[in-house]
Amino acid sequence: MNVTLTALTPALALCLLPVAVPPATAAVRATYYDSQPLRSTALFSVKATNNAAAQEFTTALRRVSRVSVYVASQAATGQITVQIRRNRTDSGSALASRTLSLASVGGAGAGWLEFPVNADVTPGTTYYLHLQATTTENKPIAWYGTVSSVPNSLTSWNYDRSYWGGWHPYTTHRLAFHVEPTGSERCGEADQCYVPATWLAQRTSGLLTNLTTTEAVPPAFAVGASYVGAGNVLKLPSGRWRYLPAGATKSSVVAANTSGALAQVAESERWLAAGTVPGRTETERAASRRALLSARALLRPNGALAAAWSPAWQYSWPRDGAFAVAAFAATGHDSEAYRVLQFDADTQRADGTWEARTKLDGSGPPDQRPWQLDANGWVPWATWQWYQAAPAGGRDARLRALYPMVRRAADYAVRSLGADGLPPASPDYWELPTPTTNIGTAAPLLAGLNASADLALSLGEAADSARWAAAARRLSAGIARSFAPTGYPRTADGRRGRDSAAAFMAPPFNTAPRDLPPALASTYQALLLPNGGVSPGNDPQSNWGSYAWTASTSFFALAWAHLGDQARSDAVLRWVLSKRNGLGEFPETVNGAGHPSSVAPLVWTGSLAIMTLRALQGTPLPTPPSAVVAAGAAGDPHTDGDAQ
Repeated sequence: MNVTLTALTPALALCLLPVAVPPATAAVRATYYDSQPLRSTALFSVKATNNAAAQEFTTALRRVSRVSVYVASQAATGQITVQIRRNRTDSGSALASRTLSLASVGGAGAGWLEFPVNADVTPGTTYYLHLQATTTENKPIAWYGTVSSVPNSLTSWNYDRSYWGGWHPYTTHRLAFHVEPTGSERCGEADQCYVPATWLAQRTSGLLTNLTTTEAVPPAFAVGASYVGAGNVLKLPSGRWRYLPAGATKSSVVAANTSGALAQVAESERWLAAGTVPGRTETERAASRRALLSARALLRPNGALAAAWSPAWQYSWPRDGAFAVAAFAATGHDSEAYRVLQFDADTQRADGTWEARTKLDGSGPPDQRPWQLDANGWVPWATWQWYQAAPAGGRDARLRALYPMVRRAADYAVRSLGADGLPPASPDYWELPTPTTNIGTAAPLLAGLNASADLALSLGEAADSARWAAAARRLSAGIARSFAPTGYPRTADGRRGRDSAAAFMAPPFNTAPRDLPPALASTYQALLLPNGGVSPGNDPQSNWGSYAWTASTSFFALAWAHLGDQARSDAVLRWVLSKRNGLGEFPETVNGAGHPSSVAPLVWTGSLAIMTLRALQGTPLPTPPSAVVAAGAAGDPHTDGDAQ
């Protein structure tokens, strides 16, 4: 019976859309019929015991080592068996038989499945490619194909015992298959391999780059693939490689060990070797390597850093860039860190603030999204982190070039503080407005003011340093009065719940107040989700649903690592590391089922992981000296003499 499988999930249906399909004429090879790539329709159900399907084929070959079929399954368990038969109705006539379990290919999903068969055949003889699936789940499994006419094709057969009473031939419907797929017919090259539905929660799964052009790896083409060494070259299921050659704007599939691809991997490995790769185990070091390479791939030649490589993320956020600066600087990649800061200087607005996000060419914002004041803290803090790690030779001259940016940002932060010592309400890293001051803005501004004051001292700008330090003391006192008593909630009025940004009050951003550790622990518990990750916050007026955000979860791992609470940090970090996708990339979110979702890699989470691993390895990032402590109030970090 013809099956439309309208019950297939939207996710499975979507995976069929973006793939380029060879024209029908490519299916015809001389007088032989051994390939038909068109697969727009869920043609026949193949679930035993009442259903199966078969496709007649001929080939010029004498031996077939593998065949592929395009199937979709809503069932996550069971198995699919393919046979090459001499006689369509006689299993005893099978020249070869191979079974794959659905669990082994990722469960429910859709795409090309390849079966090793190793059958000796006679050229020109008609054989039958027979497919049948078994599962205990009451969910459809279908062999896809086309209802269009395919010139010179042979008959497709549907076995439906309850509808046809057995086998039924189709004169126009044709099943999608390949006999001995080679080159572009191999899944993962021009067409997708079988993609588990769980992978489709991701928009992107990895990156290719030649450091001028970057290309995202779609989930449908990441299945069964792996990076070659420490580079951004993919080894495909076929054994061939995909990479972006130097000067190219689109990736190419080439033979393994092609010289250009090997040279690209070698260059990436030299770049990593020029710095450090944090991690106590090979698993941790592999995560660091991949996070560093991904950050480098997202960095444009002009210093713009994309948050991720998908249209809605292909912009430069000062906040995300600040974390990447810290990660680059801390691992010895000074040039990359400084380029990001130069782009920040180039795109700073005249009043000292930044747009929420900027186009990668630096031409301005892509829309009217409200700007965010937290950038005035993050960028000076990142500049301070770069300065601490930068080579001493010429460091002050390079800082002097960035200093006008720091001065404008810090002075605006000073002017923003009200009589209560707090900045005004502003969209925070959620990119949502709050009715009163939020901790996601106040804490970064405190870090930025302290960092700016210390940078000013390094350049002998004593007046600037004093002005910014005094503002930092006012802000610290305001945070102590308005946020500390209720455990550093999202907003000063305490009506917007808890927020993972409470971790911004900890090192390496700020010297932690005495009451921060219990507040962090209670905030983490309040935001913990059943999937093991953390929601950004629990504001009653926002709905994050069941999705955990890897960056928000990592805030706690970073804070506890820098506070010396290794056990807590390790536990959170293990969860974050476990949620990397099949290419080892950090996703932005993890859905309620525990699978990577949204985009991968996300530069923010990768940078946080690098910083956390350094701290756990015994080399924490430095923290800008607190103006409160410098003023002699180390006994009580909430004391502010200027505000009394």
